[in-house]
Amino acid sequence: MTVASPSRSGEQFTIAAHGYQAAIASVGASLRTLAFDGRDLVVPFDADEVRPGYRGTTLAPWPNRIVDGRYSFAGVEHQLALTEPGRGQALHGLLSWTEFVPRAVEDDRVVLYAVIQPQDGYPFRVEVETEYRLDADGLQQTVTARNIGADAAPWGTGPHPYLVAGAGRVDDWTLTLPASEVLTVTPDRLSPVAVEPITAHPEWDFRSAREIGDVFIDHAFTSLSYTDGSAEVRVTASDGTGVAMRWDERCPWVQVHTADTGTEATHRVGLAVEPMTCPPDAFNSGVDLVVLEPGASHAASWRIAAL
Repeated sequence: MTVASPSRSGEQFTIAAHGYQAAIASVGASLRTLAFDGRDLVVPFDADEVRPGYRGTTLAPWPNRIVDGRYSFAGVEHQLALTEPGRGQALHGLLSWTEFVPRAVEDDRVVLYAVIQPQDGYPFRVEVETEYRLDADGLQQTVTARNIGADAAPWGTGPHPYLVAGAGRVDDWTLTLPASEVLTVTPDRLSPVAVEPITAHPEWDFRSAREIGDVFIDHAFTSLSYTDGSAEVRVTASDGTGVAMRWDERCPWVQVHTADTGTEATHRVGLAVEPMTCPPDAFNSGVDLVVLEPGASHAASWRIAAL
């Protein structure tokens, strides 16, 4: 018997509807491609490619960083693996390289799930289900956590797409970001320092649409403005094409990153926009941290749409 080797990014699921097409890879439940009428809305990667960094992955059971990988929960100290060794941080959770299993596969939606097993640094058992669904308003991803263990568990989640407005790179695009506060960080390790008014940092004030230019951004923003229950980040190109990302109050934070890699092929080719249920290092600060009691569940969702 011959067993075919899977793609490096795992099993592939392609969904389509209303001019949108998306490909989801099972490793990390990653959004591998998303296009509208053939136009990329996110920076894609190949099916048989090791996913570049965290591009398109599902972040759980925490988004962003836990400083030094250490935290205390319910009076117990925990030490996580330092998955960002250059900065000595635990980055973006535990599922980015986990194989998700399909629960439902349809023409316009796919549901995948994985279980976080108790382990060093996170001795909790949580089932994580993610649904990708296409409709006339774009792609909606919903992440649902269910605590299937015996102990309460700390929880946070978010996505990691790199949005593409159209021709050019990040510098050429216009950004609208409805946030009146920003979390400042240390320059070397990006560890949280303080939440400050956006007016104290005009370089990051995009409440009114303006060109990004050469501004460097790798920060979490909060105090978001919601219209009809949704916050919206918009990125547009000079020819009028663009992409929007929307979410509700279940994600009171958003990380934005200009993808400054220093490598020509990837440098500032997309803008990371990551709605988050909690800020960086929430396992320590407790700010907006979700505590999942045994048997409890929590869901959050976000949407990407063409402009």
